[in-house]
Amino acid sequence: MSQLLETSPTSFVERRNYEHPAIPPGVERRQFGNSYEGLSPEAQELAQAIDQYKLTHRRRFITYEEMLFVLQSLGYQKRPSQ
Repeated sequence: MSQLLETSPTSFVERRNYEHPAIPPGVERRQFGNSYEGLSPEAQELAQAIDQYKLTHRRRFITYEEMLFVLQSLGYQKRPSQ
């Protein structure tokens, strides 16, 4: 068992590549897919607005308040009670 714990420095393989990272700088992993395929035009507009908000504010996830802000920035308003 002691043979398993002994490793020579030449057996270590450095797998991190700092010059060419897997995700380029400035590109974030996405919460959802990048495809808006299958969405209505209105849903596509909302998805793109939320994605733009997340990129602008460097957020991976947004709160309900932030989502409301995005909706209002697109012009959505709550209908008055009838």
